[in-house]
Amino acid sequence: MKWTVLTDNRTTDDHLITEHGLSILLETKRHRILLDTGASDVFLRNAETLGVDLRSVDYLFLSHGHSDHTGGLAHFLNVNHRAQVIVAQDAVGGQYFSRRKGLHSISAPWPEALRSRAIFVNESCTLDGDLHILAHIPQRFPLPQANCHLFVQDADGNYVPDDFRHELALYTEGVLFTGCAHSGIENILAACPWEVNIAVGGLHCLDDHESEEELNLLAHRLKNNYPHTHIYTSHCTGDKVFAILQREMGELLQPFACGTEVRV
Repeated sequence: MKWTVLTDNRTTDDHLITEHGLSILLETKRHRILLDTGASDVFLRNAETLGVDLRSVDYLFLSHGHSDHTGGLAHFLNVNHRAQVIVAQDAVGGQYFSRRKGLHSISAPWPEALRSRAIFVNESCTLDGDLHILAHIPQRFPLPQANCHLFVQDADGNYVPDDFRHELALYTEGVLFTGCAHSGIENILAACPWEVNIAVGGLHCLDDHESEEELNLLAHRLKNNYPHTHIYTSHCTGDKVFAILQREMGELLQPFACGTEVRV
């Protein structure tokens, strides 16, 4: 198994483009799965630079409806004419907004071509025998405090807090993709009944939201409850947050960036 980061906020390779978005190619024995599409066509441009051919991808998994994960959808559908798209039914057509740095939309268009290729998910399920989709994650542990900036618009035009019913996680062969983990990394791990060797995605812990004490407690719980799970994170995980968590978690917490390639 191998996974390669195509789009992220950070890079260690000057030949690759960054953006506020996330896209990862996961290659297993049976599948080539694109995990999110970032905010634009950056994932395609970086894939070309890295010599990665996305035409043979057989599944696109969309973790939630926000534009930094779905903005490249139309570009993908134009390049790849075979992949099925796994997406929450609640995600499609949603109107999403952030009030951080002023109210603005974080919705992306949903191409008409999606309809004929989508696998709409309403509940946790297994696809093709080994792709396990987690939906409607139970919220037993604290949620990321940065969720307070995020809203959806209801039918009456009111802005109401996003409850992230449109968020999914994907598990296969020991790897758990968490997207932005708006539902909370602890909640997603707790909802996964299989052994997780690697969890990869953002933690949506932005700098200056959780206190250092709260982050230390989170790191302690993760280290003790999941001592064999390596968590790779970037995108919506703050630099100061990462440093605090890694002090407690050590090698169990690792960064990624555009071009990162991990073989398992």
